[in-house]
Amino acid sequence: MSTKKFRPDVDAPEYKGGYSPYDIIKEGTIAIVVVGILVVLLAVVFGSPDEPAVTLKRWSNAAPIDFATTALSELNGTSISASYGAPYNHNGPGQKLGPLGLARWVGVRIPINSADDFVIDPLQSLPNDPALKTGLSQWTHASSSTRSSWVANYTKAAGHMTFTNGNVVVPATHAGPVPLMINDLTHMARTGALDTALLSGNGFYTTDYTKPLLFIADGSYLGTLAQKQHMLGNQWGMMNETGSYPGQPWLWLYTFWYQVPPMNSSSNGDIEVFAIMIVLTLVLFFLPLIPGLRAIPRKVKLYRVIWREHYQSV
Repeated sequence: MSTKKFRPDVDAPEYKGGYSPYDIIKEGTIAIVVVGILVVLLAVVFGSPDEPAVTLKRWSNAAPIDFATTALSELNGTSISASYGAPYNHNGPGQKLGPLGLARWVGVRIPINSADDFVIDPLQSLPNDPALKTGLSQWTHASSSTRSSWVANYTKAAGHMTFTNGNVVVPATHAGPVPLMINDLTHMARTGALDTALLSGNGFYTTDYTKPLLFIADGSYLGTLAQKQHMLGNQWGMMNETGSYPGQPWLWLYTFWYQVPPMNSSSNGDIEVFAIMIVLTLVLFFLPLIPGLRAIPRKVKLYRVIWREHYQSV
C-alpha cells in the first residue's frame, strides 16, 4: 500500500481535451424562469394540499347544534377549557408530572372566563340589536343564583335542541335571556363576526388565536375532522400539513408514546410524553459523552459495513 501523498497540482495529468463555452448566468436565468413557470402552473392546477382552516364560521354553519351546545357549556362552565385549570383558570389541577404540579407552578398566564370571554363580551360587541341589548342588561344585573337558575333550566331542555329556519330552538322555560343569547351567538358565528370578536392582541398586531382555538376545541366538530384525517391520539395523529396522511416520519416517535400505557389513558399524557421526549433528546445530545454507549458503533464494527469498499481494498 502506497503512503505517498497525492498532490493535485503536480500528480494530476494535464487536461488536453476540448473546451465548450458555458454561460452560467444565462443557464441559471433559464432554470429559474422554467421552474417559476412550472410552480405557478402546478399551483393553479393542483392548489395547496392543506385543508381549509377550521373557523368558528365554518363550524357553526356545518354543525350549528354542536356549536350552540358548546356555547352553552362555556356559559355554564362545563366545557374543557372552562374546567382545565392553569394557564387559563383555577378551576382544575392542570397537567402534572407525577407529584409535580407543573401547571400550577406556571400559574394562570392567559386568564380566560369562558362565560364572559366566549359568550357575553362578543355579544356586547354587536351593534343595533335592542332585544339583545335588553337581554344582556338583564343578565348583567341579575344575581349569581338567578343566572345559575336560568342556565340550569336551559341546560335541562338542551337535549331537545333543534336548528329550525336558521334559529336555535330549545323548549326551555324560566331561562331568562339565555335562549336569546345562545341563538344570537350562533348567528354571530355563522356570519364570521365571532371569529373577529375573539381575536385579541396587545399592540399593533391582533393575531392571538388562543380564544377561538379553545372555543373550537371545546366542541366535537374539530375532533370529527381530525378523526377523518387520522389525527386523533389513538390514530398516531400528528401532521406537518393536514391532508398529508400519514404525516412526517420525524413526528412518529412523539405520537408513538401516546399509544403506550399509561400515557394513552392518562389525563397528564401531554406532559408525560413531553418529559419522555426531553429525556430522549438529552440522551441523544450527550451520547458522545456517555461511556459504553458511545463505544457501541466501534464495538459492533458497523463502520466496516458502511465503508466496506475501503476495507476490502486494505
